[in-house]
Amino acid sequence: MIPPQEASARRREIEDKLKQEEETLSFIRDSLEKSDQLTKNMVSILSSFESRLMKLENSIIPVHKQTENLQRLQENVEKTLSCLDHVISYYHVASDTEKIIREGPTGRLEEYLGSMAKIQKAVEYFQDNSPDSPELNKVKLLFERGKESLESEFRSLMTRHSKVVSPVLILDLISGDDELEVQEEVVLEHLPESALQDVVRISRWLVEYGRNHDFMNVYYQIRSSQLDRSIKGLKEHFRKSSSSSGVPYSPAIPNKRKDTPTKKPVKRPGRDDMLDVETDAYIHCVSAFVKLAQSEYQLLTDIIPEHHQKKTFDSLIQDALDGLMLEGENIVSAARKAIIRHDFSTVLTVFPILRHLKQTKPEFDHVLQGTAASTKNKLPSLITSMETIGAKALEDFADNIKNDPDKEYNMPKDGTVHELTSNAILFLQQLLDFQETAGAMLASQETSSSATSYSSEFSKRLLSTYICKVLGNLQLNLLSKSKVYEDPALSAIFLHNNYNYILKSLEKSELIQLVAVTQKTAERSYREHIEQQIQTYQRSWLKVTDYISEKNLPVFQSGVKLRDKERQMIKERFKGFNDGLEELCKIQKAWAIPDTEQRDKIRQVQKNIVKETYGAFLQRYNNVPFTKNPEKYVKYQVDQVGDMIDRLFDTSA
Repeated sequence: MIPPQEASARRREIEDKLKQEEETLSFIRDSLEKSDQLTKNMVSILSSFESRLMKLENSIIPVHKQTENLQRLQENVEKTLSCLDHVISYYHVASDTEKIIREGPTGRLEEYLGSMAKIQKAVEYFQDNSPDSPELNKVKLLFERGKESLESEFRSLMTRHSKVVSPVLILDLISGDDELEVQEEVVLEHLPESALQDVVRISRWLVEYGRNHDFMNVYYQIRSSQLDRSIKGLKEHFRKSSSSSGVPYSPAIPNKRKDTPTKKPVKRPGRDDMLDVETDAYIHCVSAFVKLAQSEYQLLTDIIPEHHQKKTFDSLIQDALDGLMLEGENIVSAARKAIIRHDFSTVLTVFPILRHLKQTKPEFDHVLQGTAASTKNKLPSLITSMETIGAKALEDFADNIKNDPDKEYNMPKDGTVHELTSNAILFLQQLLDFQETAGAMLASQETSSSATSYSSEFSKRLLSTYICKVLGNLQLNLLSKSKVYEDPALSAIFLHNNYNYILKSLEKSELIQLVAVTQKTAERSYREHIEQQIQTYQRSWLKVTDYISEKNLPVFQSGVKLRDKERQMIKERFKGFNDGLEELCKIQKAWAIPDTEQRDKIRQVQKNIVKETYGAFLQRYNNVPFTKNPEKYVKYQVDQVGDMIDRLFDTSA
């Protein structure tokens, strides 16, 4: 049992808690009521705000749309005003630019082109929008006038600033590739930089806006004239230089060294000085054309539109190229006439020129890339003409050597070397400078397929065969000419001199090596011919030595008195020897053996034979009393005879 006191306390405690909970519950109820009231108030406010917003939106949107329309209208007005200003400006273009166009582009090209751009736009506007308006005609006329002024300015700039290239500068340009030492590249300035820039601007404008290509004709005509005049100036420079300081160095001469713009040439024997000048001048002009044409093409690429460059260049070089080709054909024509005259030294002009043309052909072909076929074929055609005439000259020269007539008045009285021989050898020696050229000439006339399939070795064999043919023809002709002499000894001296001259000339040059390509024994054969003629000559002395030779002398017994017949025989022997010696020495003294070595050798051999025979003869009859006047018959001592023979072949003695 819970005590009553304790139970009473428990009850009070529970009652207190219950009271507290009731108070809390009452507070929550009050709060909920307030919250509901606040919520109702908020909903009412929001509903009112939403209603007001809708009213505001319904009022603002129409205003906003109206404002947008107003802004659009304003922009349209501004654009319209701008367009009107732009259109109006076209109507003022003519008046604004007329003064500038009238005064021309000289000195203010940029401003002028700006004015032309305005005029062009005005033309385009009126054509599109008002094709019947008088303003269109006005700006079109102004545009045409402006275009004509630009074309005139183009011509004026090209004419004023295009200068002939000086001969000295051309020579420097040509020599640049051949100098061994490193040097600055020679650059040609055809137009000053400022003028070039103006020319380029005008040409581009004329192509792009002027729709006019006439300026290209102006360009090539002016530049063509300068190119042609530059090359002719170089040729004239050679002619003037040749009369005073010699001929400018020639690219045709190997191992050259250029000290100054002019240099005296190596003299070619048998050639006319003026012929050398013309030859070297032409060779230089060919080289000059290549270099100047290259330079012209570089200039042209900056000024002429790409698809017109080749055609314009083709037109530009025609006059200069035709001039060179015509001069080349004139050289061929002159060579043809020289062949008819048998003037083969003149024909040699073709050889250095042809060699240079063939050496220059690769550069020529490169420069002429893209030109017309007729232009490209001009040089090959000239080369063919020169090869043909050169081969003709070689053929006719060989025939001329064979058929040169045996004119008695033309034969050397002293039996020296014939002019035909010296000319033939000189001609062949000069061919040595042009072995490949001459060989190619001969090969060009070969109809067999081997002529094209063989290398330079084939040409060398052809040249060797040709030289052997000339020498063979010469030998036959000399044999024929030698028969003109009545004296066999003089005939032998003549052949000896000519054969010896030929052999020595062959040995002194590369001719002997060329001959040996097809005739290995040529040298030995000439030596045998020479020895044979010496022996023939020596037989001329037999009529002298036969008088005193031991085999023809009578035998006398020592101590036995000579009979009159025997004394007379001895006298006749002495007289025959003396007369024969004097006669031969008188005749043969006027003969000539130009080769000192051969002359001394022949005299020495003959002297030994005669002195030995005469010495034995004198010794035999020295103490024989065959006459009372021995000085009448013993006119010469042995040494005197030797001295007389030593004076043979010496017209100065």
